[in-house]
Amino acid sequence: MAVSNWLATVPWTVAIAACLTLGLAPFTPPHIVEKLGMLFQGKLVKPIDWFDLFLHGAPWLFLIVKGIFSLVRPAA
Repeated sequence: MAVSNWLATVPWTVAIAACLTLGLAPFTPPHIVEKLGMLFQGKLVKPIDWFDLFLHGAPWLFLIVKGIFSLVRPAA
């Protein structure tokens, strides 16, 4: 339960700001879109590409997990 408590302490504004900045940077085109395209095409082979996918995908993953935990966890 420690993870759900920690997720609850992080404000939604911080999670959304992380997605809009790190999750989308560079903005034209968003890097996460490029890396996901490479993943689905089977072209994600270099370690730096995997690191980029993790780096730019982590805020989105955090936002999704925070959303799931907030829906499952009853409001205090």
